[in-house]
Amino acid sequence: MATLTIIIAAKNEARNISDCVHSASFADEVIVLDSGSTDGTQQLAEAVGAQVVSTNWPGYGPQQSRGIGLAKSDWVLSLDADERITPALKAEVLEAIHSSRADGYRLPRLSSLCGTFIHHGGWRPDYTLRLVKREKAGFTHHFLHAHMTVDGTKADLNESLIHYSYRDLDDVLEKLNRYASGNAKDLDNKGVKGSFSKAISHGLWAFIRTYIFRAGFLDGRYGFILAVYNAESTYYKYLKLLALQEARDKA
Repeated sequence: MATLTIIIAAKNEARNISDCVHSASFADEVIVLDSGSTDGTQQLAEAVGAQVVSTNWPGYGPQQSRGIGLAKSDWVLSLDADERITPALKAEVLEAIHSSRADGYRLPRLSSLCGTFIHHGGWRPDYTLRLVKREKAGFTHHFLHAHMTVDGTKADLNESLIHYSYRDLDDVLEKLNRYASGNAKDLDNKGVKGSFSKAISHGLWAFIRTYIFRAGFLDGRYGFILAVYNAESTYYKYLKLLALQEARDKA
């Protein structure tokens, strides 16, 4: 019978980790890679049955690759601390690994913004590869938005992964800054040049694409908030990229 390891990367996720691990507890193995939490995340994860491994933070992709290397099961599923596996998704995951219709499976996500689930603006169905046969699994090495890879065939599941992505406005603002910095590093590594004009034009396009072309307006005020967030995070991403490159040129 096929076995499953669920890998969770975490740091200071005390408000999330117990529910996250609990939703993953059907797996044969749950590994939490903790990169220096100071809020009790490690103890909370261990209390609900996870194996906790203390590490540094080399970036999201390398961290997930570590988890794949530690896993002992036939399959691995990558999960973030602010995500939850529903009973319906659990059943579909178990059916998928036992049937082996494919080497990897993409999961749709249903994400929330300040307590409201978003159905437009590019957030649905938001398919993401998360479930892969361990021997065929890999991860890109982007600092921030790394993604899982599979050396083989892919298929889609139907049940959604629940994603409590932005709990409140404080969370929105904190992640805006952190994600803009991480995205700037990834762009710099790809050789993209930053500029003030790119910050303005790409930021404006991010708003138009989210709110109009991806029908964010259908989500009401939260669709507007999401469009503004995407515009600001894109604007600051290119400004941070410019600042990073200017500082390096002056060094």
